[in-house]
Amino acid sequence: MAHLVDLTTHTDVRGNLTVIEKVVPFDIKRIFYIYGVDDSVRGGHRHKKTIQALICIQGSCEIFNDNGSNTQTFTLNKPSKCLILNPEDWHTLSNFSQDAILMVLASEYYKEEDYIFEKYPERD
Repeated sequence: MAHLVDLTTHTDVRGNLTVIEKVVPFDIKRIFYIYGVDDSVRGGHRHKKTIQALICIQGSCEIFNDNGSNTQTFTLNKPSKCLILNPEDWHTLSNFSQDAILMVLASEYYKEEDYIFEKYPERD
């Protein structure tokens, strides 16, 4: 199930320094970031193998998640919050603020065949 992780942040009069160390449950093979998003909904998939760590390093956005059993919506609005998405987590990204920059760390290199676009069946 997707879950939030608090990233260690050091703050003093000079500002903030947030560290991503020993908190993602995988070796990082790919990093990308999403920005300049209009009112579109991004994502709409899950993976066969890839685990992801999402950090909104500026602004805010919402991540809807469905793992086949439960659904949940996460708001990322602090660069010290990291959302871990497991392969089974079908997700969408939406409601990006105008200044949002969402950074994604991935456990696998991009492979088209790793993506599953079909939603889970409706549940009662």
